[in-house]
Amino acid sequence: MTIIASDARIADTKTYPRRAAVVSWIFFDWAAQPYFTLITTFVFAPYFVTHVASDPASGQAMWGFATAAAGLVIALLSPVLGAIADASGRRKPWIAVFGALLVIGSSLMWFGKPGDPSVIPALLLAFGIATIGVEFAMVFNNAMMPSLVPPDKIGRLSGTGWATGYVGGIISLILVLGFLAANPATGRTLFGFMPLFGLDPLTHQGDRITGPLTAIWFIIFVTPMFLLTPDYPAKLPVREALRTGLTELKGTLAELPKRKSMAAFLLANMIYTDGLVSLFAFGGIYAASTFGWHTIQIGTFGILLAIAGTFGAWLGGKLDDTLGPKRVITGSTVVLLLSIIAILSVDRDSIFLVKVAPPVPGGALFSGAAERAYLVLGCLIGMAGGPLQAASRSLLVRMAPKDRVAQYFGLFALTGKVTSFVGPLLVGAITAITASQKAGMAVLVLFFVAGLALLSRVKEE
Repeated sequence: MTIIASDARIADTKTYPRRAAVVSWIFFDWAAQPYFTLITTFVFAPYFVTHVASDPASGQAMWGFATAAAGLVIALLSPVLGAIADASGRRKPWIAVFGALLVIGSSLMWFGKPGDPSVIPALLLAFGIATIGVEFAMVFNNAMMPSLVPPDKIGRLSGTGWATGYVGGIISLILVLGFLAANPATGRTLFGFMPLFGLDPLTHQGDRITGPLTAIWFIIFVTPMFLLTPDYPAKLPVREALRTGLTELKGTLAELPKRKSMAAFLLANMIYTDGLVSLFAFGGIYAASTFGWHTIQIGTFGILLAIAGTFGAWLGGKLDDTLGPKRVITGSTVVLLLSIIAILSVDRDSIFLVKVAPPVPGGALFSGAAERAYLVLGCLIGMAGGPLQAASRSLLVRMAPKDRVAQYFGLFALTGKVTSFVGPLLVGAITAITASQKAGMAVLVLFFVAGLALLSRVKEE
């Protein structure tokens, strides 16, 4: 089959790359997902808060401030880089550069030893570098979507990508819990094994190895995309692309107020994405402190969430092409809103203010009624989070001008990140002021309510 040469030719001839190219592109999500699963959500972030920081509240606050700083950098540069990429044509060189930042930053997390406050500044800097790398790489990977499948299959492509990513996250988490991270009290992994490579449970080497593992995983599984997926053809040299891209970006920003539906969508995305990122970032941390969960409990929780997310993203992709992405986004946001309200009503020994027996020390996994309730709510969040993100990028592809896809994905990343520091910052600040993690989490309700209000003004074009 003829490889496409431009967006115009895609529209005219309806020719697309062969299946291997599409599958290789999908595996970018598989390659990148362990960073979010292992580092930002279920293993390293809770480890940092409970074992590196002096106490959980200050740890959550510092992690929130670092997340906010990385988000601000991403927000400021995403539209500019997207505009330059549209003008230059190529996507892969940008993915390679920012993928390298992900690899470097993740690898450095190995040095985050427990109880050593001197490593905290460098550790948070490495986390920021890796976060910037993975987020920018995703911007340019997303911008390749219109060249891969017909418009009526965009939703399925996006949903399949997210579902594949979740499967990659599940497998990486099982690998860590089953073979690398051990309970310090027993010295055994979830599967009852001694940790591979002689990893020391007492110094939490099984938690820290998630950084280098994420880096190696990304290098291995992103390689097929570079080898088999066709890139957009080169247009302009970098210097000329910089000038042209900035000019086009200025024009796009000037016309955006006239495109009311697109503007409303970008604002809605800005707000509900901030709530979702904050919920994922602090959900594992909140559970660790509320129930006293360690890596194995949090990791098992993460596996179940990822399984729910895989099913949700796959189903959401089908519903996207059938019902439209806006309906999928709205339904997912409602589920997230109700779930976070319910989570705030669950404590170690109570559910919706009704007293229940607390977890038995040394008892079976998730033996407490409140733990099981939190587990159910977490699975609902996992099922809704995947479709929300997949349908959002699908809706943008449908609404954006075809010759400025990367630029609009830059704006998409901008709106997803320009206030992304606000959610973690508010969670961190309110947690620090009140010394209450529950009070910090409560602010996320406002993000989903506001996102729904703005989404009601969006018309799919």
